[in-house]
Amino acid sequence: MTGTLTARLSAWDGVDGLRALQDARLGRALERAARSPFYRRRLGSAIPTNREELANTPLTTKKDLRENYPYGLLAVPPHTLATYHESSGTAGVPTASYYTDSDWDDLTERWSRKWIGITGSDVLMVRTPYALMMTGHLAHAGARRCGATVVPADNRSVATPHARVLRLLHDLGVTLTWSLPTEALLWAAAAKRAGLRPDRDFPDLRALVVAGEPLSDVRRARIAHVWGVPVIEDYGSTETGGLAGQCPAGRLHLWADRLLIEVHDPRTGRTTATGHGELVVTPLCQEAMPLLRYNVEDDVEVSDEPCGCGWRLPTVRVFGRSSGGYRVGSASVTPLRLEELVFGLPVRYDVSFWRGRAERDRLVVELEVAEEHRFGACARLADAIRREWGIEPLVVGLPPGHLVPVETLTRQPEMMKPRGLVGPGESWDHAILYY
Repeated sequence: MTGTLTARLSAWDGVDGLRALQDARLGRALERAARSPFYRRRLGSAIPTNREELANTPLTTKKDLRENYPYGLLAVPPHTLATYHESSGTAGVPTASYYTDSDWDDLTERWSRKWIGITGSDVLMVRTPYALMMTGHLAHAGARRCGATVVPADNRSVATPHARVLRLLHDLGVTLTWSLPTEALLWAAAAKRAGLRPDRDFPDLRALVVAGEPLSDVRRARIAHVWGVPVIEDYGSTETGGLAGQCPAGRLHLWADRLLIEVHDPRTGRTTATGHGELVVTPLCQEAMPLLRYNVEDDVEVSDEPCGCGWRLPTVRVFGRSSGGYRVGSASVTPLRLEELVFGLPVRYDVSFWRGRAERDRLVVELEVAEEHRFGACARLADAIRREWGIEPLVVGLPPGHLVPVETLTRQPEMMKPRGLVGPGESWDHAILYY
């Protein structure tokens, strides 16, 4: 599978070949955008017809999507839609997204581009929401496209607490998982509470596929060390589907055969093909909701330097939302860099869970760490923060179970459907609610 995928993602002749492929697909994408009420209103007769004209059109923003909720960007007849979604990160007026069956062919093909391969022999546990956001549905459909068995262990349902997830992983011979990176650390903690070793007692597991959070190399390495399997990162959004996937060399590659990529500098307003700034994408195969120069608003670094994996696609480093940093004194503290410092602590300290609070003149960080390592972990992290930002931190060590309660890892609640009639000793107060 790895060799087949490399051949597929190298089927064009370098940067020029990739550009030609993009241009061939861009024409159709621009024709579809011409049918969108939003773009007809915004651009009128000036809807672009090629890459050069596209570069002169305004960026599409999340604000545009909110102001055109729910169907202002719909470019197909409503009866042809297959699914409707809303972003998980939306507060207030939602950002809507919708896809046709043809869109889903593209979405699932991109999702299934995993260098480890996915086959009919795999059992994939989906541990992201089956809700209005796309993530759970996409993994489910992508895995089924490859013939894999899917275990739908939705992480927003009280029916699948961590203890039950652990049982599913162990008893069903799960080979692959799809989750937030943090979930993998929670499962490991639950396994240890149950007297199991993640790297020994789940022999069928061969990889953890993660997405949904910025992930530093050091945290990825820590999760891989704990479980003894590769941790494979994906990157995407509800509005666009998958944007990038990890190659065998550990780098994220943008799916530039299906997307036109730009990097936007919010200070100057300029965009470039590579460099550091906000990621801007024009999906080339999106039918129901074509987007022109959509600003994902993630802070990224894009490079077209060749990668040893052989995939002829640009690489990207994702730092999180461009507004994700906080001022502490004269320093700008970012979540991803602080995570790197935390997970840069020696493995023997066994630090998995932490939180930080940026105050005007001080950074407060709390760690769960066993008593015998508490002083060393706190002192080393405080020194690393001073060296990195020149600020004085308060680093506090807490007993394991303080940030992630033991009950969260071990409880197995009994579920009851709504009932009109209850018997002696049964809960009258919860008769109508599913709990």
